[in-house]
Amino acid sequence: MTHPVVAELVELLRLERLEDNLYRGQSRDIGTKYVFGGQVMGQALAAAQATVDPARHVHSLHAYFLRPGDIEAPIVYSVDRTRDGRSFSTRRVTAIQHGQPICVFASSFHLEEAGAEHQINKPEVPDPEDLEPLARPAPEVLAKLPPMMQRWLSRQVPFEVRPVYPRDELKPAKRPPYQQVWFRLIDRVEDTPLLHRALLAYASDFHLLGTATLPHGISYYDPRVQMASIDHAMWFHRPFRADEWLLYALDSPTAQGSRGLARGGIYTRDGRLVASTAQEGMIRIVGGEA
Repeated sequence: MTHPVVAELVELLRLERLEDNLYRGQSRDIGTKYVFGGQVMGQALAAAQATVDPARHVHSLHAYFLRPGDIEAPIVYSVDRTRDGRSFSTRRVTAIQHGQPICVFASSFHLEEAGAEHQINKPEVPDPEDLEPLARPAPEVLAKLPPMMQRWLSRQVPFEVRPVYPRDELKPAKRPPYQQVWFRLIDRVEDTPLLHRALLAYASDFHLLGTATLPHGISYYDPRVQMASIDHAMWFHRPFRADEWLLYALDSPTAQGSRGLARGGIYTRDGRLVASTAQEGMIRIVGGEA
């Protein structure tokens, strides 16, 4: 691991232990107004994993985002060891800033067992080597954007992203509510499954809610559009590495009442379904039609 932005992300997911069941994490400014929801999920999962027998692997998590997180303040994670059964363990985590909960998080862990197995097939899409990396706006275009948007678009990112169907986020056209995106860490990291699961929880928050905006020709980049995650669910199915190419296949079955729902399946190159996701988020258009 030699790339500074990857080392920074890995360090972000290594929490400081304050006391039994109590941990503290820092935040990284990635150009968003508030703490990135994927960061909170990755850190909450890291806190929960620290209290569970390593032989038990996380198989599901669900997070509710209650308040926006302050980028300038640390986050304290309080873990409730809800139950340790013969083969399952359950943990509840509360993320706290300024004395208030900003996220409540539940996760379940399971001893590996043999059993019936099936999965749906990976979508037929081009390999990542046949696609262009996610394009950045030209400097003259970037200079005309608000400062916060300039910071978001010019930041160094720990994940390389190659969309199967690219779109211009500054001038988005209307299109059906589905997309596929290849992604991977830009550098290799240690072979620790706990770390790779926390990294995938972090990355799973990218692109998900944005899928619900595709039929409407709107984008997070538009200052009239307010978007925020309300909740996020994730299920882990099979082993993977976050530093190898993964395909995120996403769709949005519905949007209504200023809320959009999106779902995702994450596949390895050889077609194994390693994780599934679902998220509902707020999508508001203020100050007129977008």
